[in-house]
Amino acid sequence: MHLKKLEIQGFKSFPEYTLIEFDKGMTAIVGPNGSGKSNVTDAIRWVLGEQSVKTLRGSKMEDVIFNGTQSRRAMNFAEVSMTIDNSDGILPIEFYEVQITRRLYRSGESEYQINHVNCRMKDILQLFMDTGLGKDGYSIIGQGRVDDILSTKSEDRRKVLEEASGIVKFKTRKEEAERKLNSAEQNLVRINDILEELNNQIGPLSEQAEKAKKYHQYYDEWKKDDIAVILHMIDRNKVFLDGSAEERASLKKAIEDQENLVLKIRSENRELTERSAQLEEEIENTRQERSDITEQIHEINSQMLLLKERHDQLLLRIKSAEGSDDEQAQEIERLDNDIAEANEQIGKMKLEKENLSNELTAVEESHKALMDKMAGNQAKQSELRRKIDVLTEELFETREMVSNLSGD
Repeated sequence: MHLKKLEIQGFKSFPEYTLIEFDKGMTAIVGPNGSGKSNVTDAIRWVLGEQSVKTLRGSKMEDVIFNGTQSRRAMNFAEVSMTIDNSDGILPIEFYEVQITRRLYRSGESEYQINHVNCRMKDILQLFMDTGLGKDGYSIIGQGRVDDILSTKSEDRRKVLEEASGIVKFKTRKEEAERKLNSAEQNLVRINDILEELNNQIGPLSEQAEKAKKYHQYYDEWKKDDIAVILHMIDRNKVFLDGSAEERASLKKAIEDQENLVLKIRSENRELTERSAQLEEEIENTRQERSDITEQIHEINSQMLLLKERHDQLLLRIKSAEGSDDEQAQEIERLDNDIAEANEQIGKMKLEKENLSNELTAVEESHKALMDKMAGNQAKQSELRRKIDVLTEELFETREMVSNLSGD
């Protein structure tokens, strides 16, 4: 098993896609200070699942993403892929070449892949466990790592020796098994508590079960009696439905008769309204004619007064004259004739006025009779409409009762 190549993009000082290939043997990376040599080992450690920001020489995990310079914009993600030759089968996976990938976005989302298949970080850690190539393996000795190996603390040396001896996998499995065992023991304790609680509920549940048995027994008896009652109600409802059909037919017939009567009254009222309009027009015309005749009478009376005044003046002149004047005598005779004709015309007009007054009185009486009849028809129509509403309500109640009985 050996490292074949490392692909970096957007990680720390590698904004562009960078490919580093490793041949068999020794590969050295040289360069001045600050050129990014340590960032290569940080990329390897990061793709192997390193979560310690301090180990990656940063303050937060987003610091591994290229933050940009004056001439180059910042990246939105960091991605590192490492390809390993597994032809000797050291890695417990059925591939001769294994590529692991880790990707981090500025939003905080991260992805892990093994051979371009999404996986968990735990899967990558288990894949490299006891191979010396994990994030805590002895294959990566960074700055300060030698001090940990040569430290006087036995715990620090023990971690390195356990990784080199290949027992980390078994120790991890042991710890995981112990956690599962503790969890199982806790579940057993909870199960015992639940069993104890259920045992305490057995007594009340037994009483409830006995009550339930009695309930079902009483329910079966009630159901038998209820069936008999239902059959009786069905027979009774059949009789009621038969009678209800006849009642509904009778109600429908009564409603139709009342509606026909209402239509007849409406038609009669319409004719009466037309006749009333004609009478009102006749009344108006008669009043206008009577008013015209009255004005004519006043005019003729005025003319008569003028004629009488002219007649009296002529008589005075004849008396005061020494002799008779034929022209004045003829004028007097003509005035007498005009006065006689005016009196005759006034008499005729008074008679015509009297006839018009009598005719107007008769028409007004006819109009009043028509209005009284229309008012009576309106009252009768309102009463019929009320009866129709009552019959419709009864019909609706009968249908609803029939529907309820049919549904039951």
